[in-house]
Amino acid sequence: MKAMLSVEPGGPETLILHESPTPEPGPGQVRIAVKAAGVNFPDTLIIRDLYQFRPPRPFSPGGEISGLIDAVGENVRGFARGDRVLAIGICGGYASHFITDAKAAVKIPASMPFEEAAGFLMTYGTSYYALKDRAKLRSGESLFILGAAGGVGAAAIELGKAMGARVIAGVSSDQKADFCKTLGADEILVYPKGALDRSAQKALSSEIKRLAGGEGADVVYDAVGGDYAEPSVRALAWEGRFLVVGFPAGIPTLPLNLTLLKSTQIVGVFWGAFTMREPEKHAERVAELFSLYEAGKIRPRVTASFPLEEAAKGMALLESRKATGKVVLTVD
Repeated sequence: MKAMLSVEPGGPETLILHESPTPEPGPGQVRIAVKAAGVNFPDTLIIRDLYQFRPPRPFSPGGEISGLIDAVGENVRGFARGDRVLAIGICGGYASHFITDAKAAVKIPASMPFEEAAGFLMTYGTSYYALKDRAKLRSGESLFILGAAGGVGAAAIELGKAMGARVIAGVSSDQKADFCKTLGADEILVYPKGALDRSAQKALSSEIKRLAGGEGADVVYDAVGGDYAEPSVRALAWEGRFLVVGFPAGIPTLPLNLTLLKSTQIVGVFWGAFTMREPEKHAERVAELFSLYEAGKIRPRVTASFPLEEAAKGMALLESRKATGKVVLTVD
């Protein structure tokens, strides 16, 4: 088995390629010959010991893979060698083989490419849980997305449109704006990069309100954080919902009096914990997502692909915030 391992805390450059005997699945487990692995922001945190979970080293990052089942443990029902599946976990995905509990594996349609499957569940699962279960987004409402060209942001555009919302995509460049237009965003807002002073924050808030129809956005999906969060909260409409998804620009400090003025809500989105705490509802959401995929309403946009051995390049691209859509690793 080949794997990219984290042997010490640090950035993508600290990963090393390691070969070891291929492990066997235990009772209730399956082994997947990995064809593709999704690169996600939590991967960049977990190797720095900055994620909610800290697996013992050495470990392979990567919580999202697709491939073929090539071994089945005892007491496993419903899976066989050769089944095309995807699976998610905390880590272990940047490898040629991935062992998981059979209940964590999901069969994928024959028409779904492995690269798309490896970029499907974590991004769409996060965004669907955020919009449907946490924000309770309704048809006809306005949705403003910060970081709309990234993996979860792009998924939020498609899902927002599928749910009948008016979608405003917030991005940091014209290139990203063009990408979001191809996803179906109704409006595009290109915001400035870097630190925002009070004047820039006020201008951003005013522009969000204008594009949302004057009163403000019913839902804000924040996958950026930093200086962009407060002006977005200020741009919420009456009883608006602010979704806390991620912080690549830093963890913001918010004046909570803003929530009182318009009876708004600040809502956390921890999809990984949801999948473990409510597995039956998670299974329902996965089935709904596959229905949307097969209906052509959502489709992962894989815009960058690297071989497993070049995992550091994929992670660095994601960290640079220059990536659009989904970044994946492929295993030969």
